[in-house]
Amino acid sequence: MTEAKTALVVSAHSADFVWRAGGAIALHASLGWKVHIVCLSFGERGESAKLWKQPGMTLEQVKANRRAEAMEAASILGAQVSFLDIGDYPMRAELDVVFELAKLYRELRPAFVLSHSLKDPYNFDHPLASHVAQEARVVAQAHGHEPGTPVIGAPPVYLFEPHQPEQCEWKPEVFLDISSVWETKRAAFETMRAQVHLWEYYTRVGLQRGAQATRNSDFKIQYAEAYQRIFPHVTQGTLA
Repeated sequence: MTEAKTALVVSAHSADFVWRAGGAIALHASLGWKVHIVCLSFGERGESAKLWKQPGMTLEQVKANRRAEAMEAASILGAQVSFLDIGDYPMRAELDVVFELAKLYRELRPAFVLSHSLKDPYNFDHPLASHVAQEARVVAQAHGHEPGTPVIGAPPVYLFEPHQPEQCEWKPEVFLDISSVWETKRAAFETMRAQVHLWEYYTRVGLQRGAQATRNSDFKIQYAEAYQRIFPHVTQGTLA
């Protein structure tokens, strides 16, 4: 039996993977892939305003709520999720976080990686998460790092769409048709009850990217996600 392919998603906060990559996660999971999501934080300080407006709310209660939402969303999408709980607003990643992610790279040996844009003047946690994801990838490739475990190859890294792409110097280079799993993605982000205001926003994003994907192909695509590449696309045989 052929071992299932794997993918790794590094998300700054507990909801980011849902809005930005929920379609890719659900699509690959439906095809038998093993998708593992790492949430560096729960978004407990900066992305949980609705919860903090409740009387008597505590930090631990907010974390527990966001953790439950993320676990429910990941289950709907068909993925596994783990939490490093390194804090947010501001987020800081020590060397142990890089090493923990590098260990995960070597265990999973992902065929591709999804994470945040390289810049985001509105949210410094996002590019930090992307940097950590890429640094861990490089460490996992280093023969001198824990030489008793096999190094990984060079999985491509795709940067999912930030909330305001123009301000983040991000541009769509890959469109992924997620029409077949749109209802799954929608169900997943409806678990994010702390950020209800984003539900319709990301529905509009999906439709807009679907229209652009149709314009750039011979396909009729209703919903799509867009990604930016970091590294060159490598192919064997033909470009088609």
